[in-house]
Amino acid sequence: MGTTPPSLEGTCKLLPEPRHELSAAVAEAYERLVSAHGSRNVLVLKRHPAGLDALAETLADAEPSAGVPRSPRVESLPEHASKTVEAYDPPLDRLEYEERIELISLVIDGASRDVPDYLERAARHESFARDVGQLLLAATRQRLRLDDLEDPHECLAFLYAMNDRFHEVLEERGFVERADVIPRAVSLLEDDVDGVRTRVTDSFDAVLAVEFEEYRRLDRRYLAALTRDADLVCLGERHASVDRTRVESGSVEAIAAAAGLEVERVEPDADRSNGIDASTRPPHSAITRFLATGEAPSTGATDAQPDSETGRARRIHTRTAREQVRAVAAEIRSLADRRAWPYDEIAVAVPRIERVPEIRRRLREAGIPTATIGTSSLAEDPVVNELYAFVALQCRRARGDGTREALEDASDDSLERLRARVPEFTPSLLEACADASVERSLERWIRRTDLKGRIAREETWVDAREQFESVRRVLEIARFVEGTDLVAPDWRGLRRMLRRTIQYDAPYVHAVETRPPTGGVAVCAADDLKYDSRRAVFLLDLIDEQYPGEQFLTQLFPQAWLREMQTYPAVTDPSTAEIASTFAPIADAADVADPFETYHAQRARRRLALASRAAEDVLYCCSYERGSGGLRRTYDESRYLQLIESAPGLALEDVDAGTAATISGETGAIEALLDEPRSELERVLREASTGGTADLAQTEELFQEIAVVLEAGDVDPELAEAIRSQFEFAAGEVLRDD
Repeated sequence: MGTTPPSLEGTCKLLPEPRHELSAAVAEAYERLVSAHGSRNVLVLKRHPAGLDALAETLADAEPSAGVPRSPRVESLPEHASKTVEAYDPPLDRLEYEERIELISLVIDGASRDVPDYLERAARHESFARDVGQLLLAATRQRLRLDDLEDPHECLAFLYAMNDRFHEVLEERGFVERADVIPRAVSLLEDDVDGVRTRVTDSFDAVLAVEFEEYRRLDRRYLAALTRDADLVCLGERHASVDRTRVESGSVEAIAAAAGLEVERVEPDADRSNGIDASTRPPHSAITRFLATGEAPSTGATDAQPDSETGRARRIHTRTAREQVRAVAAEIRSLADRRAWPYDEIAVAVPRIERVPEIRRRLREAGIPTATIGTSSLAEDPVVNELYAFVALQCRRARGDGTREALEDASDDSLERLRARVPEFTPSLLEACADASVERSLERWIRRTDLKGRIAREETWVDAREQFESVRRVLEIARFVEGTDLVAPDWRGLRRMLRRTIQYDAPYVHAVETRPPTGGVAVCAADDLKYDSRRAVFLLDLIDEQYPGEQFLTQLFPQAWLREMQTYPAVTDPSTAEIASTFAPIADAADVADPFETYHAQRARRRLALASRAAEDVLYCCSYERGSGGLRRTYDESRYLQLIESAPGLALEDVDAGTAATISGETGAIEALLDEPRSELERVLREASTGGTADLAQTEELFQEIAVVLEAGDVDPELAEAIRSQFEFAAGEVLRDD
C-alpha cells in the first residue's frame, strides 16, 4: 500500500490533556457541524468500539435547541470500514475468531518451511497460541508482509510467512479476517474500485473524527480517502494515546500537523466560554493531569489564585489480592448505602481483560451485582462443557466404541457431565439426536434437552445472556466445519476445532458490554474506561508488577530479543528524542536510562491517567502485598502511586481495609472464617521477621471464639471439618491422623 503519509484537509482540535470535560468538548464540536450541515449529514467516527454507546448518549442528550438529533450517526472506524468493504462485496464472509484459530493452525501444520527451534520450544507453553495470534493480528492490521521486510529475525520471518500463506488461503475461499478489514477498505477507497467511494460518501457532508490521538497510519489513510469531499474536524487529546503509541511514536500534535491538518488547541481558559465550569471537576483531576503530563498542581495561593490546587484520591491497600476484592466489595456496599448511588454508576477496572471473569465472580460471591457481559471463558462455561461432552460422545459413537450397551456401563468425564446436567439423560438420547449434519445434531440436543429453558430458569440474567452467546458460538463453529473444505465436516473435525477454541479462547477478541439493561457494577479492563464515566471508579492491582509491569509487548519473545527486532509490529527501539516528543513527563534525555523500558512504562502511566479520568466523584487506587496464597512472593505498590504520594499538592487518603472489609452474607462469613488460621500465622510471622513481638494472647482469644462457634452444634459438619483442616494446614500438619 506504500508508505506515503496520509494527507488530511480540515481542522484538528486538541484538548491540552486528558480532561474530565471531554464529553462537553465532543458535543460542542458536533453541534457546530450539525448547525452547518444538518443532523443527518454529519458522521461521527470513533477509533475504538469501547465507549461507543456512551458517546452516542452524550450527543443525543445535547440541547435540542442546538439542532442535535436524538439518534446521531456514531460508528467506530472498524465498523464503518467493514460497511465500506461490504458496499463493494455484499456477500462478504468475515472470519470469526474461532475459525481463524483453526485455519492458522492448519496452515502452520502444513508449512513447508522449517520451524525455528525457538518456536518449537515456545509452542509447549500454554500462552503460545494467544501470543502468536496477537502478533499476527497486529501484523495484519499494519499490512506487514514478509516480502516487504529487510532481514527480519528468523522467528518473525517464519510467522510472517505463515500469515501471508494464511491470507492467501482466505482469499482463495472468499474470506476476510477482521484485522484485514481496514487495510482492504483503504485500498477500495483510494482506488475507488467500482465507484465504491462515491457510494459510501454520498450519505454525509461532514465527519467528526473523535479519539484522533489513537488513529494509526492506516486509520488516517482511511480517513483521508473518506473525506476528500467532506468537511473534516478531528478531536483529540494531547498526552492520551496508549494504543497508537504501541506501534507508532510521536505526539498527536505532530502527527496532525504532518498530515496537513490545521491544529487548534483548546486552552483551559476557554473552558467557561464553552459551557464548562472548572469548579465541577472531580477532586482527583490534578492526579489525572499529573499522571498524563507530569505536571504537579500549583500549591501556593496568590491574589490571582486565592485557593491552592490539590488532588485527592482514596487508597485501599490490603495484604492479599483476595482481600483487595473483599475490601472493594465492602466499599461499594458502603457507597450504595451512604450515598444511594446505583451499582451501575460504579466501575471496577483491572489491568488486563483476562482478569475480568475472576474479579467479577469474586464480587458476585461477595453480594455485589455485576453487569459486564462478553468476557466469559469458554473453558469455564457449563453450557460449552455440556455441548463438548455431547460432541465427544458422538465422536465415540462414530468410531464404533460408543454403542448403547457400551455406554450403559461406561463411566468417563463426558458421560458424567451429561448425567449431571441432564437428569433424564440416557444413551438412547444420543442416538435420537444423531444426524448426518453435526449442526442439526447439536440443534436437536439443544431442543430435546430444553437447554435454553434450563439456562433461563437456573441462571441469573447476566450469566444466562453469556451462556446463550456461548450456544450461538458453538453452533457457528459447527456451521463453519460443515461449510469449509479445510476441516473434516464430521464429529472428529468438530471436536478438534471446538477443543482448540476452548483451549485458546481469548477475552480480548470479544465485545464487552458494560451497561446492559439490568444494571450492576461494571468490571472491565482499564483501557475500556477511556470514553466512559462513573460516579466511582476502583482501579485494581496497582502494583509495580502491573503498572508498569515487565512484559510490555508480548511474552512470546524475551525483551532482549524484542529490542533487536526492528520488524516486530510495535515500537521496540525508540530513541530518547522520540520518547521526549511522545511523553510529556520525559523532558530531558538524561532521564532515560533504558529507552525501551522507559517508553512502554510511560504508556502504562498514561493508562492509569485515562482510567482515573473516568471517575466523576471519587477515585479509588487499590493494591495488595501478596498473591491470594498468603505467604507467596510480595509485591510493591506501583511506582506511580509512590510518585503521587510524594508530589506536593497530591494526596492519597487511606481507606481502612479492616473497616472496609466488613463481612457481609453467608459466603463472606464462611470465607473469612476459613481464612483466620492462616491470617493469624502470617501476622505472627510478620512480627517475628521484623524483630517485633507478636501478641499471642490476641491469637488465643480469637481461636477460642472459633472453638466456641464450632462446639455450639449449629455449624454444618463439613464446614467444621474444613475449619479444623485449616488449623492443621497452618500448623504444617498436611495429613490428618484420624
